Amino acid sequence: MEAIEFKAKVENGVIHIPQKYRQTLSSSVKVIILNDPFENESDESDEINALLRNPITIKSFTPFARKEIYKRD
Repeated sequence: MEAIEFKAKVENGVIHIPQKYRQTLSSSVKVIILNDPFENESDESDEINALLRNPITIKSFTPFARKEIYKRD
């Protein structure tokens, strides 16, 4: 068994195999899909939006009180 790795976009449920690999493939292949939902979100604002959509919850988290935020030493 030979492993071939490439990145591809899914278009209407179809993954296009790059031309350079097509001749080396047999008629039967094993497909493993690794989904990376954050790959297209390279911009920092996209990362923030992703966290806003899927917040991380921490049981021991206590937000700062207003006095603590504006406290000056």
